Amino acid sequence: MHPAPSVIFFSTFSGLGFGLLIWLGLGVPEVSGWSAFAFFAIAYLLAVGGLISSTFHLGHPERALKAFTQWKTSWLSREGWCAVAALILMALYGAGLVFFDAKWTLLGLLGAFFSLATVFTTSMIYTQLKTIPRWHQPLTPFNFLSLSIAGGALLAGQVMWSIILLVISGVIQAATWVIGDKALASSGTDMASATQLGGIGKVRAFEPPHTGTNYLLREFVHVIGRKHSEKLRIIALGLMVVLPVILLLLPFNHIIAVVAVLAHVAGVLTARWLFFAEAEHVVGLYYGKR
Repeated sequence: MHPAPSVIFFSTFSGLGFGLLIWLGLGVPEVSGWSAFAFFAIAYLLAVGGLISSTFHLGHPERALKAFTQWKTSWLSREGWCAVAALILMALYGAGLVFFDAKWTLLGLLGAFFSLATVFTTSMIYTQLKTIPRWHQPLTPFNFLSLSIAGGALLAGQVMWSIILLVISGVIQAATWVIGDKALASSGTDMASATQLGGIGKVRAFEPPHTGTNYLLREFVHVIGRKHSEKLRIIALGLMVVLPVILLLLPFNHIIAVVAVLAHVAGVLTARWLFFAEAEHVVGLYYGKR
């Protein structure tokens, strides 16, 4: 698919923001006053900023509020409700820490739950799509959740947890790629089923259905070379997992911590670009694209 920058930024930064909110809701790190304000400010800038960036990909942003009415059938609507609940609950929890030096544990736990649910519902927007076999697999939610929680631990300054969770997220990411590479071939969808001409005989592309481009080709068909894909995967894993883990194993200082966070963010952005660029929509089979 065509990798839209707004969706890449949304899925990366909102995941990090809600990941940090998960840890803050669990009481990690133990902060209050201005220290708590700083952590919550970072979390909200990332989470809310990511959510706002997602609206730039909408054809009619003014209709976004209508998405809240479809919560029974739409994962996008459920994501919206979970995000609102998480942000409200964590705002109240954060206010208690910042202004009253009070830790309202129940609010924090509820906020952490809805923060986790927000990331899960985001992942399900993509996982539910049978038309994109690479996304329609069980590891997609784990990929989103593991990166969110690991990134949150990194932002929360939890060194040992960060190392463990970064390694786990890296393994899940690699497994997601391996399974995804075989997803289209094993989905049972091919040019014969895409054109509905399989009953006549063997189907092959004689010439393109159109002489020029169209909306489907622009939005749903994006071909990336295997060599470029492999290089970008190595870069993504190196930046979002390997380099941060190496830096975290060194004697701690704030400069190293900042570099580890920046490297992780750059790696996740690369992985998210691949998430969309490598997604083979089955409509591409109609145009002879794979």
